[in-house]
Amino acid sequence: MISKLAEKESAINLRRQGFSYSEILERIPVAKSSLSLWLRSVGLSKKQNQRLTEKKLAAALRGALKKKEDRLLRTRITKEAAEKEIGKLTGREKWLIGTALYWAEGSKEKEWSPGSRTQFINSDPLMVRFFLDWLLKILRIPRDMLIFNIYLHENNKHRVQEVIEYWSKQTSFSNNYFQHIYYKKNRVNTKRKNIGNSYFGILKINVRQSSNLTRKISGWINGITRQ
Repeated sequence: MISKLAEKESAINLRRQGFSYSEILERIPVAKSSLSLWLRSVGLSKKQNQRLTEKKLAAALRGALKKKEDRLLRTRITKEAAEKEIGKLTGREKWLIGTALYWAEGSKEKEWSPGSRTQFINSDPLMVRFFLDWLLKILRIPRDMLIFNIYLHENNKHRVQEVIEYWSKQTSFSNNYFQHIYYKKNRVNTKRKNIGNSYFGILKINVRQSSNLTRKISGWINGITRQ
């Protein structure tokens, strides 16, 4: 009995200091029902309630961070496993992938505008590099047959040199290939994420004297659709 009374007194003192039930149970190993009975009449000051609230918030934050870490780990494992599934691409597979990319992002010859050159436009540097490899290594297009245009919001005019150097690095073409800069005058969508120093505009790849190539690509696309 003396032991129980001592435990009760200790529990009440801890509660009055602002300790939570779980913290008290760590120090005083009794049944939770007994603890609730002992402490039901113990009031807490504003400061003590604040401490408990802060503890709860800290615990919630730790839980959220743990969930985020678990999600990031699962994401990394899934991506790494999926990447291994691709294996080594054959030349034919690269040719088909490049054709599909052009189908999605390339210019198309119109019946009312014959003779359209081959043009591909995108802001993703990885996609741009893949497409350039497709042109240079799969289709054997000479480097000097390529022309680059950059489309940039006009509020980034002061970053032109930085943007040119960025695309030069991404494509492995010298700055001289990026002489055509076009400025967008429409208002920047404030919901866009790629703004500020992470924004480098859109790159258009043009192939000189390529109207026949555009027709061939159109035929390849038709071939894919028939499958």
